[in-house]
Amino acid sequence: MSAPVFSNHGCRLNQYELEAMKELAADAGLQDAVVVNTCAVTAEAVRKARQDIRKLRKANPDARLIVTGCAAQTEPATFTAMPEVDAVIGNTEKMQGDTWQGLAADFIGETEAVQVDDIMSVTETAGHLIDGFGTRSRAYVQVQNGCDHRCTFCIIPFGRGNSRSVPAGVVVDQIKRLVNKGFNEVVLTGVDLTSWGADLPAAPRLGDLVMRILRLVPDLPRLRISSIDSIEVDENLMQAIATEPRLMPHLHLSLQHGDDMILKRMKRRHLRDDAIAFCAQARALRPDMTFGADIIAGFPTETDAMFENSLKLVEDCDLTWMHVFPYSAREGTPAARMPAVNGTAIKERAALLRAAGAQQVLRHLKDQVGKRHKILIENEKMGRTEQFAEVHFDMPQPVGQIVETDITGCDGTALTA
Repeated sequence: MSAPVFSNHGCRLNQYELEAMKELAADAGLQDAVVVNTCAVTAEAVRKARQDIRKLRKANPDARLIVTGCAAQTEPATFTAMPEVDAVIGNTEKMQGDTWQGLAADFIGETEAVQVDDIMSVTETAGHLIDGFGTRSRAYVQVQNGCDHRCTFCIIPFGRGNSRSVPAGVVVDQIKRLVNKGFNEVVLTGVDLTSWGADLPAAPRLGDLVMRILRLVPDLPRLRISSIDSIEVDENLMQAIATEPRLMPHLHLSLQHGDDMILKRMKRRHLRDDAIAFCAQARALRPDMTFGADIIAGFPTETDAMFENSLKLVEDCDLTWMHVFPYSAREGTPAARMPAVNGTAIKERAALLRAAGAQQVLRHLKDQVGKRHKILIENEKMGRTEQFAEVHFDMPQPVGQIVETDITGCDGTALTA
């Protein structure tokens, strides 16, 4: 008998849930199994998951192979048809102890080999909250799941369901436990983080949650929020940006494009000027603020002029940390039926966006040389500034601690200290 092997694809939330599944599987006593947690964000992500499944089956010929995650939720038949796969588990089922008890006892027969319910019927977040994962210095806390929006390129709502929130009291209690365990930074994570609270009594906003955490957990040194939709940012979150030094000056924005027509065809809720105005306002409130952003290259109908608007947005919003996605059609989404951009053009445009992002990173890093920073140490030789820039040290540092030091240089992708 051997311990199960886990393989993760996709976002931080998937990583968070993988750690929860490890606990559930261990509690159930699962043995001799391979668990693949898939991503559905692009067709390429599904292809990589299938490739990983075949590779893991060759390496573990006698284990039961279990597929779960967003791609398993959105297209269970794809994985059921693979001869390497023994069971397909949906996103709701993977967070339930009974599922893992059944897998461990091996009483899931052929009729139950596919356990994927209607994700749209789920009204609660997973009850299985874990006390952080990742490094010894940073913990991730899931406060929200699902999405109520229907962007034309996105399959994720059909993998995650509608938006649902973890109550503020539950979040605060978990963060208190994390601080007591020695974590110096907590990251709030979710699928559509700025929709947090809409389904809770009195419909609180994300800013309310942030202010409550900072007020009720005074010993938490650093609070970071993951990807947000800038058009949904509320007054209290802006107030926190302006007045709370423990809220990290780094926001990752779900911008997706810089051209108004493409944004409308994407069914986004903001326009180009909204994004520029938000970044200007946030930086006026917090001059050391840095921005990351998701940008899609080659969305259907994107002309050269439309792409130039996206490229200019990098400078207009002063974006630093770029996540560039070459457009990949997802079957079942409205965008997949729109006139496609030539594949070569998509790759070229993605490369130009990445190059622009690299120049922004270099400029930001050069600006930090000679300045003093508080750095959260992730391993003995590496940490991150409050703005999330990577810092390399010559001498070993205390992992998990916050060290204040002068920046001595940069190598193009990271700082040195």
